Amino acid sequence: MNKLLRLFLIFAILILNISCDQVSKHYVRNNFSYHDAIRLVSNHVTFTKVENTGAFLSLGADMSRPLKFIFLEFLPVAFLVGGLVYMVMKRKLDQLTLTGLCFVIGGGAGNLFDRLYYGSVTDFMHIDFVIFQTGVFNMADVSIVVGLMILLAKEYIFKPKMPASGFH
Repeated sequence: MNKLLRLFLIFAILILNISCDQVSKHYVRNNFSYHDAIRLVSNHVTFTKVENTGAFLSLGADMSRPLKFIFLEFLPVAFLVGGLVYMVMKRKLDQLTLTGLCFVIGGGAGNLFDRLYYGSVTDFMHIDFVIFQTGVFNMADVSIVVGLMILLAKEYIFKPKMPASGFH
């Protein structure tokens, strides 16, 4: 794949992930009241608007402002920029790895934008299938999880088999 097409695809996937997240959050912010409960799929999927001032499952919500800055703003910016530079510079990344990283970075950027611009992250989806239940999440979280699943599948399912070594 030529360099320009590769860069275009990286940024297209990133922009699509960030846009999907931001459009869905914009809709929720403007059309839902806090803690409304719109139940779908036999009450197993609920849309409800909440603001998360922490990270995953509100971790860090009670940290002091300086610690929040370090752990919820500075370090995520550093990791996202580092990941983007890595993807652009590392020419030999396979398509699955590149796609997985784009989803993780796109989702992380969506949540980071909220945190920097609004001071919190808008979450609105909850799934409850009795034996499986999530916290309240958003489309950026979906992107991150999908990206991690792609990276794990690449590593453990699609990894080329190493030739057996041994004594002959």
